[in-house]
Amino acid sequence: MELKNNWHNLTADEVLRLLGSRRHGLTAAEARARLEQYGANELRRRKKASPILLFLRQFLSPLIYIVLGAAVISLVTQHYIDAWVIFGVLLANATIGFVQEGRAERAMEALLQLAAPKAKVMRDGIVKQIAAREVVPGDIILLDVGDKVPADARLIESSNLKVDEAILTGESMPVDKHTQPLHGEVALADRKNMVYMNTAVTYGRATAVVVGTGMFTAIGTIAGTLEEIEAEKTPLQQSISRLGRFIIILVLGALVILFVEGIFRGISWMEMFFLAVAAGVSAIPEGLPAVVTVVLAIGMQAMARRNAIVRKLVAVETLGSATVICSDKTGTLTLSQMTVQRIYCGAKWFEVSGEGYMPKGEFKHDGETISPGDFPALAMHLKVGALCNDALLVKDSEDGRCSLVGDPTEGALLVVAAKAGLGKEELEIRYPRLDEIPFQSERQYMVTVHPANGGKIALVKGAPERLLSLSSFVLTENGEAVPLESGHVEAIRQAHEEMARQALRVIATAYANLPADVAELTEQTVAGKLVFVGLSGMADPPRQEAKQAIELCKQAGIKVKMITGDYKVTAEAIARLLGLTSGRTVTGTELQAMDDDTLAREIEDISVFARIEPIQKLRIVRALKSRGHVVAMTGDGVNDAPALKAADIGVAMGITGTDVSKEASDMVLADDNFASVVAAVEEGRAIFQRLRNVVFYLLSSNFGELLGLICACSL
Repeated sequence: MELKNNWHNLTADEVLRLLGSRRHGLTAAEARARLEQYGANELRRRKKASPILLFLRQFLSPLIYIVLGAAVISLVTQHYIDAWVIFGVLLANATIGFVQEGRAERAMEALLQLAAPKAKVMRDGIVKQIAAREVVPGDIILLDVGDKVPADARLIESSNLKVDEAILTGESMPVDKHTQPLHGEVALADRKNMVYMNTAVTYGRATAVVVGTGMFTAIGTIAGTLEEIEAEKTPLQQSISRLGRFIIILVLGALVILFVEGIFRGISWMEMFFLAVAAGVSAIPEGLPAVVTVVLAIGMQAMARRNAIVRKLVAVETLGSATVICSDKTGTLTLSQMTVQRIYCGAKWFEVSGEGYMPKGEFKHDGETISPGDFPALAMHLKVGALCNDALLVKDSEDGRCSLVGDPTEGALLVVAAKAGLGKEELEIRYPRLDEIPFQSERQYMVTVHPANGGKIALVKGAPERLLSLSSFVLTENGEAVPLESGHVEAIRQAHEEMARQALRVIATAYANLPADVAELTEQTVAGKLVFVGLSGMADPPRQEAKQAIELCKQAGIKVKMITGDYKVTAEAIARLLGLTSGRTVTGTELQAMDDDTLAREIEDISVFARIEPIQKLRIVRALKSRGHVVAMTGDGVNDAPALKAADIGVAMGITGTDVSKEASDMVLADDNFASVVAAVEEGRAIFQRLRNVVFYLLSSNFGELLGLICACSL
């Protein structure tokens, strides 16, 4: 049996046959044999470097060699105070480097903490709970709400399954799953018949057959990539190394000149030797490492005041050297809060202001502010969206901010209704839920039943085309239900297409009046009886400050590239709003077709990367670095960790970021805001200028003394 990568292309029965498994599971003996063959279902633990070796590694720098030499010479010449001060500075620097380098090991440890502790499997035809590390390829696993998926698996049975795959894809929307085979090359984010290790079940239940365990999983691939990435010297470290070599050459050259001059003037070689040694020690800027550390530490505090928490001291200056910022879209350039922006109902268009989950905003029609209560079709549309809804808006008692519990799309419908004064809690008191048909991806709609006018009313929300196919009536602007004719259908479809062109996610609403004695709620209860009400177009809006920050980047000569798992049309729409219009858009599929050389040649002209997979983010970073760029990369998910580690400076999100992304990063944004990255870049550039001034001052004063001595000897 050979593990493959195209399980999503096969039927469930074909997968079972290739894995030598059955729907009632493996036997205990088969499981033991496979555990021995494939190993435990856990990520490989990298052998840690010896702490002593890590500490000694901090002294591997030409500048440190020079300062160490100065300390040794000070000891030999009995300048003990100077020697111990220099040794103290070196020890402090080494300790800081040791602590920060040790943090690099924690990204892998954080990844290991994500693993599911237990798994439900079918063994010998019986459901058993076992340690997740004992799961093997071919095992039949059972998944329910709240479960972490213990291994990569192909779904064989599914009931309304939704899975949060944000740690792999970076997208916060739960993914609807099914069991049907997919055709051709399919991006990981679109493999709807697969579930992946360490993702979380948010809705429904399923049965799946395990196709990959341990390092042979999607998360294992990320772990393997993290292991392979070696830390590179930062621009500051490279500059200090070059400076160290320059000082060695300059000091040695000056000392040779001084020594030769003294000999020609008849001074004994022994006297000139000690004079040259003393001059060499005085020329060495032994205070430079300490001053650099102090300047960086002050910069670290300044950045913290601007919501950028620096985890590695040298990152303070590195960010100031950045020439490209690769930014995640969701939550960094956007609010990560779905917001209804346009509504079409009663043959009229309405625009809605306000962003995020705060229920504040205005409704406008033809450019004029209106009251939703004056438009019966609009009021009905908002009521359906609020009542046919499982999400909750929770208001913080301290700061008054609202947060969402539930699906972001449903949250957007709650907020827009609340903006019209139609709060879900008040509506449910008047119209309590009596029955429901939950949303299912195959069905594409949700139904709830409520009491109304002595009878019952079924409220429906879902995909526009699906609701149109079930509707026989349409609600006019004055609230009258009239027969649905071809002209109505065409107008609704045109409105849907217009919203889609604007990259808005579109949800339709409808209702059906039911008799009070309706016995059982089924799909047939509403089929062909619906009154179509309207459409809501929603999007994750860009942060207002992000556009200004991107403009500042352009003025500062820094390129910004947006990377997202969203579809191309959505990515381009957000890019236009942010002002990222100078380059073209490339999808993950197109990127896959490029070799590394082609990508390196074309990457300068690309501004937006859409439908990108985790490993492709790493390719983007490497391509930019191959062009000589200093790359800053933002990210929040496990999928971002390799790219964060490979970038010159990795920037993780403090609010939405996973522990893995934070441990792999050099800096954490306390407010998840792209504008804070740009503010930190400004601070980094100021720090770089301070460091240059310090170096020029120390070198000019020290070498001035040496030059004066040489001139004195030549007189």
